[in-house]
Amino acid sequence: MSLIVQKYGGSSVADAESIKRVAKRIVETRKAGHDVVVAVSAMGDTTDELIDLANEVTPMPDPREMDMLLTTGERISMALLAMAIKSLGMDARSYTGSQAGMITDARHGAARIVDVTPVRLREALDEGAIVIVAGFQGFNRDTKDITTLGRGGSDTTAVALAAALGADVCEIYTDVDGIFTADPRVVPKAHKIDVVTSEEMLELAAAGAKVLYIRAVEYARRHGVTLHVRSSFNNNEGTWVVASYDDVNDGENKGVTVEEPIITGVAGDLSEAKITVVGVPDVPGKAAEIFTVVASAGANIDMIVQNVSLAATGRTDISFTLPKSDGEKALTALRSSQPDIGFESLQYDDQIGKLALVGAGMRTSAGVSALLFRSLSDAGINIEMISTSEIRISVVTRADTLQEAMRVVHTAFGLDGEAEAIVYAGTGR
Repeated sequence: MSLIVQKYGGSSVADAESIKRVAKRIVETRKAGHDVVVAVSAMGDTTDELIDLANEVTPMPDPREMDMLLTTGERISMALLAMAIKSLGMDARSYTGSQAGMITDARHGAARIVDVTPVRLREALDEGAIVIVAGFQGFNRDTKDITTLGRGGSDTTAVALAAALGADVCEIYTDVDGIFTADPRVVPKAHKIDVVTSEEMLELAAAGAKVLYIRAVEYARRHGVTLHVRSSFNNNEGTWVVASYDDVNDGENKGVTVEEPIITGVAGDLSEAKITVVGVPDVPGKAAEIFTVVASAGANIDMIVQNVSLAATGRTDISFTLPKSDGEKALTALRSSQPDIGFESLQYDDQIGKLALVGAGMRTSAGVSALLFRSLSDAGINIEMISTSEIRISVVTRADTLQEAMRVVHTAFGLDGEAEAIVYAGTGR
């Protein structure tokens, strides 16, 4: 008997009918001879609604109490799902993150998993029950407090459970048929990818592809968990996320040879801003000072560009991108350090968009950059920053041109499918 971990997002359990549909799928998996563990998100937009409610009560909700509030969403959906499964004649037991043994650090709102001790889950499985676990949440042993894992927390919960329980596969259910060559809401001709490596998926997730969150992909890669991203609205095969294409060629899931594609997909991200530090003294150590200050503020930096020094002034400009949510604290930290660093001024721009082109075949294929830049140029789209890795090229454009840029690049690299992609619930989660 194999063990399958399944994760259902908020759009898959948005209402009572959706929960009953998911319950039937879970029961069918159990009847097929598999042990089943399910990680479930809060219903629909419950988490966002709870955040809004907290902000109505106070502009600065206490982090500990915020976690206590937000974890109620998953408790509702897990209990309802267990009830629905029991009504179909199968035993099911629901557990909160702490009951399931999800041990985290003490950081409220963005806790990291430090250990998984699924003793109660194993006991329930041995007794023939289907196990339902509240995603997104855990428990800190030192403070004895409930914690939440941040965005994508239910994905991470599912992968962590799969790793701890030695599951054969971790199925991530969403409202699209798998991982697409681009967001089908932005690029209607995007098509489903059958197989993608965890390396490529990490780059796509980091660049804004939201069907899988980067922390879950990192955890799966580190612990050797095979992911299968598929729709909860049909029984079609989705997208397999594997360690390498060799795993597919040699594995049992596929019987055909899969080559590394030159381009796997295009991702876009509107959640970043750009800070330009103007007039930095062009002497050794100044860049280190700037990024030490930014790091001390807890801001995560993505792309960095330093302009050529102006010989006449002996100064240069340094630009970098970071999440908009980190923008104010980075600016505050830099302003307070301006006398020590000696730069002239700061510029902040939150109207940027990041486009990333990802593909393992880039390593051995010439001309990818030329085609990318030419397609954007032909469409009249200006590039402000460029960053590359072995399998990714990222560019920054104006926010209002990002969606057009994604469609243009998708077409230029021959990724358009014949039919428009179907999005069943409209959120991608």
